[in-house]
Amino acid sequence: MKTVTRSTCCYCGVGCGVLIEAEDGRITGVAGDPEHPANFGKLCSKGMALASTAQSDTGRALQPELRTTRDAARVPVTWDTALDTVAQRFADIVAQHGPDAVAFYVSGQLLTEDYYVFNKLAKGLIGTNNIDTNSRLCMSSAVVAYKMALGADGPPTCYEDLEHAQTVLFAGSNMAWAHPVLYRRLEEAKAANPDVRWIVVDPRRTDTAAMADLHLAIQPGTDVALFNGMLHHLIWEGLIDREFIAEHTSGFDALKTLVRDFTPRVAAEICGIAEQDLMQAAEWFGASSAALSLYCMGLNQSSHGTDKNLALINLHLATRQIGRPGAGPFSLTGQPNAMGGREVGGMATMLAAHRDIGNPAHRSEVEALWGLEGIRTLSDRPGLPAVELFDAVRSGKVKAVWIACTNPVHSMPDIARVREALSTAEFVVVQEAFMQTDTVPYADVVLPAATWGEKSGTVTNSERRISRVRAAVAPAGDARADWWIAAQVAQRIERLVGSPVKLFEHASPEAIFDEHRVLTKGRDLDIGGLGYATLEALGPQQWPFPDGAQTGAARRYTDAVFATADGRARFHATRYLPVADPVNARYPFRLLTGRLRDQWHGMSRSGRTAKLFAHASAPALSIARGDAARRGLREGDLVRVASRRGSLVLPLQLSDELQSGSVYAPMHWSAQFLASGGINETTVPAVDPLSAQPELKHSAVRIEAVDLPWRAVAVRRGEMLAMQAALQPLLAECTYAALAVEADDLIVLRAANLAAPPGWLERLYTALDLATGDDTLEYRDARRGLDKRVVWRDNMIDGFVMAGDTANADALLADLRERKPWVGPRFTVFAARRGNTAPRERTICSCKQVGETQINAAIARGADVAELKATLGCGTVCGSCVPELKRLCAAAAVAH
Repeated sequence: MKTVTRSTCCYCGVGCGVLIEAEDGRITGVAGDPEHPANFGKLCSKGMALASTAQSDTGRALQPELRTTRDAARVPVTWDTALDTVAQRFADIVAQHGPDAVAFYVSGQLLTEDYYVFNKLAKGLIGTNNIDTNSRLCMSSAVVAYKMALGADGPPTCYEDLEHAQTVLFAGSNMAWAHPVLYRRLEEAKAANPDVRWIVVDPRRTDTAAMADLHLAIQPGTDVALFNGMLHHLIWEGLIDREFIAEHTSGFDALKTLVRDFTPRVAAEICGIAEQDLMQAAEWFGASSAALSLYCMGLNQSSHGTDKNLALINLHLATRQIGRPGAGPFSLTGQPNAMGGREVGGMATMLAAHRDIGNPAHRSEVEALWGLEGIRTLSDRPGLPAVELFDAVRSGKVKAVWIACTNPVHSMPDIARVREALSTAEFVVVQEAFMQTDTVPYADVVLPAATWGEKSGTVTNSERRISRVRAAVAPAGDARADWWIAAQVAQRIERLVGSPVKLFEHASPEAIFDEHRVLTKGRDLDIGGLGYATLEALGPQQWPFPDGAQTGAARRYTDAVFATADGRARFHATRYLPVADPVNARYPFRLLTGRLRDQWHGMSRSGRTAKLFAHASAPALSIARGDAARRGLREGDLVRVASRRGSLVLPLQLSDELQSGSVYAPMHWSAQFLASGGINETTVPAVDPLSAQPELKHSAVRIEAVDLPWRAVAVRRGEMLAMQAALQPLLAECTYAALAVEADDLIVLRAANLAAPPGWLERLYTALDLATGDDTLEYRDARRGLDKRVVWRDNMIDGFVMAGDTANADALLADLRERKPWVGPRFTVFAARRGNTAPRERTICSCKQVGETQINAAIARGADVAELKATLGCGTVCGSCVPELKRLCAAAAVAH
């Protein structure tokens, strides 16, 4: 029987509504929900592919596993054994070393109800504030800046402002790729009103920047200088609202004194842009009837991220671009429920419902609401934020860590230190839906969790809108809901310590949500009037939504009364400071990190479907063409990118998007696809002093060619996820190795080393099921170091390995891609060949599988974007490729 379940997408903070189709207990399809106010039926390429990521149990965590000794392999156990073990170990460590000897590291992909139970377990039962989240790496600088400037966390804006804005300032956000559904709304608004102006602040010429009316390609990390220079010009030109400043803000005089030195010329020189461009940006912003800023990781992931956020908010306050349609500082949340985690206090530096750990009255309120009065008090010591948390694990200060729904061995900066920390820890719990992550190997206990399509609860998106998440199918195997797992351990700890109060008797996600909303009453995020029944009746709602409300509040501060003690917003004097890891003669390049259009974080979910690899099938390091030429480097050359902390080898990709002196690498590739942990081998663990958010965006590196004479290429048809799991253990044994996914049944391994690792080829043949037989041909020359094997099926090449000499590999791969029957004697397969050896064509439209060659040919014939859509179908489904189509058309027009 086919069912359709209304739920919410599990990727970015846009919070798109989805309709999940399921049949016989399996998810079979997904579509955008036309009734959801976040997306009105639209989905991006990742959202469109959600069903295919859920259609196989290969690689799923299906049963609890336990390691009885540190050196032993984990073995399957019952849930009772796993839960009892976790409870006993945590209770023992707390009894011996105190509550701060344990820690929790959770995720912005958890549901609000999951987050709530974990927060209550750590702070209410164990008595530690050592619970942090990967949202620390994402939005913590925005949180701190909102609180410092406006008095409370949470964007004052809403998605309707995308249509009302007359000037849009993108700062450190490649929105076309990272939040494409919202970007579609901006495109439509600009098409309807061409007078709308876009300003993009980004060191790279991204697809978003390519569509801008003004691209400010600043030097990495100079955002504060830019915004201070813009404010100087706004003051000079009389484009500030002096009445609003006087009546509704404080601190402007100190800021005015600071920015006096940031003339447009001085600021432009620091930023590396034209003075006239800076002044133009300031004038468009200040003179606009509605100026909206959209910002993300480019501002937040910095050792000065809070200052960058504050400097941008200063512009809004000075010009009164806040509290009205189309105007305001709008931080775009990276994860689906980073906002919900903040609401329940699921971070080391906050309490539930936006309360402060250091405020005795706030602690007392939570104690009373949790029924702890006279029994235990909440800790007044702030917990350890992410980077400090793993440093404490590494030093032994924290003995046990429980990691849920996140992958710190890939996502944290300077990941060699994280690996060392987890190797040192006395006890590591990993609660995860997928086994193929870089963190799972360090687990002493694996607790299998339900994932998207199997869970029920709520999430809060970037515009403070709470949406229901509903399960379409039962969890795979023995997986369980995250809140249930945490509550079961908590109940066992309560019994072990003889707790007189039972905090975890929740029977359902709804019961947890009801407890959470009681905690919010009277707070800035009051949702006392919002329960599951209201969400069922009215659909997704924004907060605040107090008792008696009929709808949530779309915008905040419309009355110019802010959430501070005196109702005034606060200006902050933000001094420009350079990046934490500056370039020098030894490390002369600025490494920038970012995202791919069709992938998500560490790809534990998006990497489960081949179609999302079509736009970028393998990792690479991008470099400006001139920088490569000056160093004698060519497209595809293997280079070592090294920082003061670590290094990795990547193939080089020449780019027209980068300024000289900068290189770029996507953050998605992990040890599941690469011979290293990814680009975070090199990133710097320096953090913002106020938000504790690390500077993942910028680090100083050097680039050098590597001489790796032994090469191997292995290609095989088969079940993609199974092959990837079989090949992954082989990657780390080579200096360079990378997996490229080309189809659901086709995977390519490329490796390079000084020499063949001992026994590596034999294990490679086993992993790819390339045993010798009637349909297998093998050639070996030990003296020359050659080892080749080809296997046929139905007279077509089905897989091969070329090691030592890979000259024929691309031609054979072309035959395999095209499923061409073999012609002639099979022994000629090893002879030198000519023919199609071109690299695989890049697919620009993943929905319609339209390639770059076909699109460029149509453009050469005079096609514009509308004609490309009409004739090729590209850009007509999810629309994620439309910015690239526009860029290609614009580039062709300039060339002619």
